[in-house]
Amino acid sequence: MRPGALTVGAVRGAALLLGLAGLGATLWSGVDEPGNALAFGTLVALGELARWGAAPQEREPAPLGAAGALAYALLGTSAGSATTHGVLQTVAVVAAAGLAGIVPHIARGRGPGPDHLARRILTVGFAALCFQPLYNAGAVTEHLGQGPAYALFLVLLLVLTALCDAVLAALVLRARTGFPYGPLLRDELRAFLGIGSAVCATGTVMALGVAAGGLWALPVLAVPLLLTQVSFRRYAAVRTVNRQTIASLARATEIAGCTPPGHAHRVAALSAAVGRELGLSGTELTVLEHAALMHDIGQLSLVDPVEGGATALLPAEEQRRIALLGGEVVRRTGVPEAVAVVVERQADPYREQPRAARIVRAVNAYDDLAGDGAGAALGALERLRLGTARDYHPDVVECLARVLARGGATGVTSAVAG
Repeated sequence: MRPGALTVGAVRGAALLLGLAGLGATLWSGVDEPGNALAFGTLVALGELARWGAAPQEREPAPLGAAGALAYALLGTSAGSATTHGVLQTVAVVAAAGLAGIVPHIARGRGPGPDHLARRILTVGFAALCFQPLYNAGAVTEHLGQGPAYALFLVLLLVLTALCDAVLAALVLRARTGFPYGPLLRDELRAFLGIGSAVCATGTVMALGVAAGGLWALPVLAVPLLLTQVSFRRYAAVRTVNRQTIASLARATEIAGCTPPGHAHRVAALSAAVGRELGLSGTELTVLEHAALMHDIGQLSLVDPVEGGATALLPAEEQRRIALLGGEVVRRTGVPEAVAVVVERQADPYREQPRAARIVRAVNAYDDLAGDGAGAALGALERLRLGTARDYHPDVVECLARVLARGGATGVTSAVAG
């Protein structure tokens, strides 16, 4: 068994054991404060149901469920009365409600992967373990009281929980894809500044609101996060439309017969995989992918099309001319300037190129030369290695070789989606 599979199995196994322990202990001893358990469990289940339409790669597809789960983990009092539900009941309620909420999605064939529920159980268990024993022992109220210091303590615990979730998410993705851990963790932490911060803030306010006013505060406090979720979805939809527009522009070269079918999308997928291997993330990765999609658009300005669309076989000056034409076309489409820069500099000597342009040039050349069959692919990779004196950066070529050894862009995409 691969080390990556062992890591994923260990995360899922830990979550399964914790969930079973919570359910077993709760069934054995009974449910403390059934009203609280039912209210928060319903909120978590509704949050999972509200993931309808969530994109497969969305960082937090069920923010309301996440906020409700964290609020229950950090609930010390309800309407002024101390709670006693503890760590294991918290895990049991969140696990049961989460399963109930994702069943309809599974029935439609759109259910989240097991990694999502495993992370939810482990992070909620972490939050409850940090809070419940201390609160039930009286240490929190004795030292902090119920004022601003108590609220700040809850915020601190939620930040630590978010860090725990980011570490787990990056660890699982590292195990699945083989990408460097640092950039993956950086991506997860950057995502926390978006919808993740809203989840933590809402979780804190819910715990404090229920402590002061009772369960009636839950539906009221859920409304702002629902509105945030709607706005986030609209923003994600706009980004999706922008990417689809860029992809449509990239297909123009195929429709015009300038490049082989699927060439732009193959180069974009493989470039993104190589970029992650080299440590790119966030905006850099987006610019790289968009530039890779549009890297051949300069061929639309040519009077005579390049045979087979293989620009890697052209003289250096001709490659440079096509790249400059492509940069001008990209600028007129309204795409960000950084994308145009990568497109127009893809034919420069690698020592003068930005990192994204180095990747696009090497991956484009590989796709132009690889053809069909393992022998042709190996031959293309060898030609890239022979060109590392001027044309192709050695680090990019070796990263490309590692990505191809793991199954190329197809293997990476399936691992991320899983």
